[in-house]
Amino acid sequence: MIEKLTFGRTGHNSTRIIFGAFAVGHVSQEKANQTLDVLLQYGINHIDTAADYGDSELRVGPWMKEHRKDFFVATKTGKRTYEKARDEIHRSLERLQVEQIDLIQLHCLVDPQEWETALGPGGALEACIEAREQGLVRFIGVTGHGVTVAKMHKRALERFDFDSVLLPYNLPMMQNESYASDFEELIKLCKAKNVAVQTIKSLARGHWGEKQRFASTWYEPFQEQSDIDLAVSWVLQRPGVFLNTAGDPDLLPKILDAATRQDQNGNAAELENLEMAPLFV
Repeated sequence: MIEKLTFGRTGHNSTRIIFGAFAVGHVSQEKANQTLDVLLQYGINHIDTAADYGDSELRVGPWMKEHRKDFFVATKTGKRTYEKARDEIHRSLERLQVEQIDLIQLHCLVDPQEWETALGPGGALEACIEAREQGLVRFIGVTGHGVTVAKMHKRALERFDFDSVLLPYNLPMMQNESYASDFEELIKLCKAKNVAVQTIKSLARGHWGEKQRFASTWYEPFQEQSDIDLAVSWVLQRPGVFLNTAGDPDLLPKILDAATRQDQNGNAAELENLEMAPLFV
């Protein structure tokens, strides 16, 4: 049984494991359907995709016809101006084959100049607010990568009352003192504002380098079940955060299996004994 938690102020009781739909962005519809069916087996009820995750929205859409009522559906726009973001939100609605998106997120909003554009006059945020007023979306969030993202998310929450944030959370990231400090401040702010916190890169072992790739992720993920158990437990032992799954369909069952056995996975501190390297510096 995978634990559920209220997703911030949305009122939705989401599974703490959220399906990262990048995993179906570059596969056939048949493979996508098989992957999405795994969510039903484990009771997952929250899907997170993005307009620029390849064909992800197109793959989720046909499957979602039968399962819309059972899922909280989130997507993202990477556009920074009002008109382009507005058009992309409408395109996402069509591709996902839904009348309403539960959560629209400003995608990877970290660069200071892009941040000012997206959150300023005529920016993408205005398109998100308009879509919310029109009933096309219900909630608005912000996402990002890199060592400055926690600090930028704090600034974003001071500028606008976002409903959720998404950012990296794993052992190497939290061994960066600056990032860890910003992350803890962000968590404190989110708790005070009842903002949902989604975490990514839980399985990141490091960059591929010269290694032969066995997964579709841009980084090298853990592959062995025992290692995945430790990585998943390390995230879930932190109260109040959600874990977005890795972007490879073959890793999904292992992550979900680990989440069902969280209390049996051993001491998550053992993760420190595994070879890991930071993705962002």
